[in-house]
Amino acid sequence: MYEYKTQGTCSSKITFDIRDNRVYDLSFTDGCNGNLSGISILAEGMEAAELIKRLKGVRCGSKKTSCPDQLAKALERAVKAP
Repeated sequence: MYEYKTQGTCSSKITFDIRDNRVYDLSFTDGCNGNLSGISILAEGMEAAELIKRLKGVRCGSKKTSCPDQLAKALERAVKAP
């Protein structure tokens, strides 16, 4: 199980597992419950690389990041981890 402390978003933490390069058990702590629950459901079983490609750079309003962007960063870190 991977844990990532977010920066610059309403959510404070993202947890997930990666098995066979696919994302499972994704959850966000804090933030917009409806949107983040929806992201978690949609991401279940998707390839990490595809999620990174789709979510990297997404912004929330005038912020330079977003919960989806933070998820992409967390996945990048997890994929590179030994």
